[in-house]
Amino acid sequence: MKKSHIIIIIAIAVAIGVIVSTAGDASTYVTFGEAKNMALTGSKKDIHVVGELKKDSQGKVVGIEEGADKVSFSFLMIDESGKEQKVTYNEPVPPDFVKSEKVVVIGSYNGEQFHATKILLKCPSKYQEQGVNV
Repeated sequence: MKKSHIIIIIAIAVAIGVIVSTAGDASTYVTFGEAKNMALTGSKKDIHVVGELKKDSQGKVVGIEEGADKVSFSFLMIDESGKEQKVTYNEPVPPDFVKSEKVVVIGSYNGEQFHATKILLKCPSKYQEQGVNV
């Protein structure tokens, strides 16, 4: 075998190793019900849940509560299946949190509450086409 063939085989083996090792870290979005089942079966990995903040009839966000330490907070979130869940987060409220269209919480269940370690926000785009009055 030529040296070039051996180098190509080694490069392919390394690429396959990288793909296999990162495939386990890939995460999908689940509902709170699925996340709860995963926690009950002993899953310790972070879970991604996507949803929206709970709003009242006027469209104002409701359910945000400041933590006892004045830094953390909790909020009510409704997942894609319509289940409402209280989520706690041990960091300050992210900027534009109440303006977000969608929220992704990354974390796990702690008893009956979902404890988020990260929060990702999808805010309204300033590039969306606005209605033009003529």
